[in-house]
Order: sequence, then C-alpha cells, then structure tokens
Amino acid sequence: MEVRNYETVFILTPVLNESQVQETVEKFSQVLKENSADIINTEAWGLKKLAYPIQKKNTGYYFLVEFTGTGNIVDTLELAFRRDERIIRFLTTVLDKHAVAYGERRRKGEMNQQKAKQSEAVA
Repeated sequence: MEVRNYETVFILTPVLNESQVQETVEKFSQVLKENSADIINTEAWGLKKLAYPIQKKNTGYYFLVEFTGTGNIVDTLELAFRRDERIIRFLTTVLDKHAVAYGERRRKGEMNQQKAKQSEAVA
C-alpha cells in the first residue's frame, strides 16, 4: 500500500489530570508505532473551550499528531479512539503536498516570520 501523510486532532475530556493526559497521548503514540507509522510531530494545544458542549463538557485538551503510514493505520487508530472513553472527539485527515509543505513551514516558525517582515515593510 501507498505511504501517505496524515494529521489527526483529538480532544480529551477535561476531568483528567496532567499525568493521565500524558498517559493517554503516549497510548495513542504507541498504537501508531506498533502499526509501523512514523510520527512526524506531536503538539499539545492545551485546554480550550469547545464551540458547543460535548458529553456535557464545555472544555477539552486538544492534541495534534502528524504521521505517515499506510491506509489501514487510520482504521486501527480510530478504532482505538472509539474504544477509549477519555476521547470526546477526533478527526483524521490525509495531507496533500501543499499541506505537508505548510506543516513543515509552521513547525520551523516561518509563518510568523513572513508576517513580521510584511508588517516591517509596511511601517
């Protein structure tokens, strides 16, 4: 099968403490590694307010994981998400070449530098 780039964002329930949050993130990272996926980037976006209540909760811990793997890895990962009651929402998308390039620039911090240069040129 073809190796593709994926990005998944998942929201954890806000009632977890910091060690439980890290344990949950490690669990899903391990699921990816066991299924021969390469994790490119993991970002913790922190506790954020939800747009609407989910399971009677108004906030949640957001996490982003970028990885590469074959198509069946997504099914395995999403099955693990569905089985875990600590996950209140998740979304996995396939990244095209433009999204991969954007992600690389974002990780390097080039996105904010371009905005700063534009504002300096205007001033």
